[in-house]
Amino acid sequence: MNRSSILMLVATSLLVSGCASLMSNAASSFGNNLSSSILNQDDPDLVRAGMPAYLLLLDSFLQGEEDNPAILASAATMYASYGAVFANDEARAAKLTKRGRDYADDALCKTIEESCAWRSISYDAFASSLGNVDEKHADLIFTYGFASLAYIRANSSDWNALAQIPQATAVMQRYIDMSGAAVNPSAHTYLCILMTFRGEMGGQMDAGRAHCEQAITLSDNRDLSAKLEFLKGYARARYDRELNDKLCGEILNTTPYADGYTLTNVMAQEEALVLCAEADDYF
Repeated sequence: MNRSSILMLVATSLLVSGCASLMSNAASSFGNNLSSSILNQDDPDLVRAGMPAYLLLLDSFLQGEEDNPAILASAATMYASYGAVFANDEARAAKLTKRGRDYADDALCKTIEESCAWRSISYDAFASSLGNVDEKHADLIFTYGFASLAYIRANSSDWNALAQIPQATAVMQRYIDMSGAAVNPSAHTYLCILMTFRGEMGGQMDAGRAHCEQAITLSDNRDLSAKLEFLKGYARARYDRELNDKLCGEILNTTPYADGYTLTNVMAQEEALVLCAEADDYF
């Protein structure tokens, strides 16, 4: 899988999965500082080389703590992120994101018993159960939705994976509804991706566009990866050259350096440089 095809997923996962939830109080600042350092790194190759050590660290925490939802959720976001963004081939991306999704399943199941059956029941039964989830579990629902999206995009040629789009969409919408003003802006980008995914199959293009625009607004225009997903999922799918060129200009002519977004902004610009250069051929 192209490393930048879902590059924006890594930003939120690093913030959500920081070691603060699984380390002692004395060491918790290490996790926060590490997450911040990664997000503000302008060398993606350095992050690619260093993140496996972080995965191994999480696996070491899971030894003897297999039933700890916080550690499972952290492992879910990190494995999903690395598999989606940095895995060097499709088979490895599929393997790592599946591990991330399985960790997310376990984290949720250990916390909300009825969720253990979510992947095997009808959509209506699932939606009813999801609606009963308490707001205190919003972050866990976000992790579940994020890991599901990473898995779906890493397995985009698998119809069984694509069949999970409605459930993943409902999960992320539920997170937004639960979070209110405290919502993570990336949740809107994720919904933009899910709703415009495989546009040739229909999708919910206008609703997806609205979510991308909301993500951009909530990030104060700092998140260039949200604009890249808007470009790929909507502008190109709709053959909207005017919007495509507008987004190209904004992505390529904005400094990538923004607290919490530098890594993904640099990667967004790398991919946009290629896509925008080929616009004449595409349109």
